[in-house]
Amino acid sequence: MAQAQTMREYPCTEHCVGGVAHFDDAPQWIYDLDNPYLHGVYAPTLDEMHVDNLQVSGELPADLVGAYFRNGPNPVHPPKNRYHPFDGDGMVHGVYFRDGKVTYRNRYIQTAALTQELASGKSVSPGVMGPFDYNVSRFGIKDTSNTDVFWYNGDIMTLWYNAGDPYRLDSQTLATKSHYDLEGRTQRRLSAHSKVDWRTGELLFFDYGDEPPFMTYGVADREGKLLHEVAIDLPGPRLPHDIGFTTHYTILHDLPFFHDMEVLRRHKYRVLTFHRDIPTRFGLIPRHGRGDEVRWFECEPCYILHVSNAWEEGDWVVMDGCRSLNPMPDAQPGEGELASMLAYMRLEANAYRWRFNLKTGEVREGDIDDLNTEFNKSNPIFHGVKSKYSYHQRIPLLHEGGHTLRFTGLVKYDNDTGQHRQWDYGPGVFGSEAVYAPKVGADRSSGEDDGYVITLVTDSNSWQSDCLVFDATDIEQGPVARVHMPHRVPYGFHATWARGEDLYR
Repeated sequence: MAQAQTMREYPCTEHCVGGVAHFDDAPQWIYDLDNPYLHGVYAPTLDEMHVDNLQVSGELPADLVGAYFRNGPNPVHPPKNRYHPFDGDGMVHGVYFRDGKVTYRNRYIQTAALTQELASGKSVSPGVMGPFDYNVSRFGIKDTSNTDVFWYNGDIMTLWYNAGDPYRLDSQTLATKSHYDLEGRTQRRLSAHSKVDWRTGELLFFDYGDEPPFMTYGVADREGKLLHEVAIDLPGPRLPHDIGFTTHYTILHDLPFFHDMEVLRRHKYRVLTFHRDIPTRFGLIPRHGRGDEVRWFECEPCYILHVSNAWEEGDWVVMDGCRSLNPMPDAQPGEGELASMLAYMRLEANAYRWRFNLKTGEVREGDIDDLNTEFNKSNPIFHGVKSKYSYHQRIPLLHEGGHTLRFTGLVKYDNDTGQHRQWDYGPGVFGSEAVYAPKVGADRSSGEDDGYVITLVTDSNSWQSDCLVFDATDIEQGPVARVHMPHRVPYGFHATWARGEDLYR
């Protein structure tokens, strides 16, 4: 992308040098590379902090106790090849709410790849834009663990976009303890989005790869012990990203958006194709079921990144999420060698509902709304049972100035009616994935949206970052509290909420 386009997206202020926003806490090599995912709101920070008693504007709710954690890319060294945000070294930011005070911490995830590169003093592993090199890594590229984050079994687990090795972080200090090995499991790798059922404490996970079995599915108990794992029969390598679950079933994804293995073997590059003539399939498996018990339902061809929730209604299983009919948008003129990356990261999706009849095999599906939104979250207390609310990030389309991925507003959906309410972050202000934070002691009788919605934003006009706290019942009024971060927080991927009952017991 030309530098002028990049700068239109992220205006310069007092930090501007030669048309580019400069930061003292960023690695200075980024200014030698013309890549929008290394500049502006995406510019990494090298600072690791622990700051207590953060300044708060507004009124901090007394019944908000717990922590907001957000993962994201934060590269230390110049990339070995072309940089993609999935390649950035993982960094977790934690905003802790307790006793009416707020604490902030951020730490790098000390992955095997980062440890190796710190020892070498340079980038060693290639990234997702290739070429793949299996002599450097068993993944062929760099496993950064920079994608998902959630609380499980007393600690924080981090995961990577392309199914990598999970890491275990201390939930209080964010120090990396080790890989996250499930007791009794023979391999380590997990997909980007495993799920914790707050009701049972179980971890529902899946893994996928380029060799048979192309998918495995499993369950671990609340203490990290493997209870169940089975191979799932797929027609070939796939790139599923998420799963859904109900009280009794897990919903697996077989999506017609995958790469050509011959190209990968011969040329060491991954070329993704959306196969519009292949149906999307969702497989319902009993939570502890055998691989041959999966029941597949064919749907219109699409790609799905993230599930909002799923539940059972009599003979029906319902799943809400965000559907993309164009997971690989066309590259735009003038974007050069980064064109395919920028196109893929633009992300075109909308809220959608699928219904599967376990008795007749019937499928019903349709739009909830057509607004371009994704990075959808809902109340974890209601995961697996009937719910209607979800909280999304609004993403500008190309004709709206969305040259690449960014979040410009918070959207709350009533998925039963399709109605939505939203709050705009403001000109030049970009958000993070928002989480639902239940009030202290909340349960299913408390009401589905009787809590708070929390996100991080960075204002590219001043480079101030804030943590925003919304009343979930009325996000249109804006944040009830704004916590001022002690430094600029770069763009990131996924976030989670850990309850105070779990963190501080």
